[in-house]
Amino acid sequence: TTGPSSVSDSSLTVESVEDNPDGGCHIYRNGYYGSSLAVVEGILEVNIIQMTSIQMTESQAENSLVDFVVTCQGSLPTDVCTVVSDPTCQVSKSMVCDPIVVTDECLLTIRRAFEEPGTYCINITLGDDTSQALASALISVNGGEST
Repeated sequence: TTGPSSVSDSSLTVESVEDNPDGGCHIYRNGYYGSSLAVVEGILEVNIIQMTSIQMTESQAENSLVDFVVTCQGSLPTDVCTVVSDPTCQVSKSMVCDPIVVTDECLLTIRRAFEEPGTYCINITLGDDTSQALASALISVNGGEST
């Protein structure tokens, strides 16, 4: 950039830019530019406020089901993703994403199945077109019971 040059309208700035793409050719560009910026609120915070094991009969006990009650602040989410990982939150075991419809207040229940007992790291991500927010928790699933 060679710097701004003066013009008769002091609110506008003209910049002359030198572009040297192949070492021998000089291209000079002069002009005006403008842009607009839209600020959106986005999803500011996600909290897992409750985890409840769903009691099932012995004939249904192939998977342990857990309901996660989740709240958020800011704009309303349009999708939710749940990543189940090992207890260190390093090795992902499964990921499920679903579209959701939240109409008034950001309070939703997410049901997830666990194939075997153990301790898991749960990451729940709520997202919309412009933002994402994440909450994490450790959960111990004990053959139909969780703590």
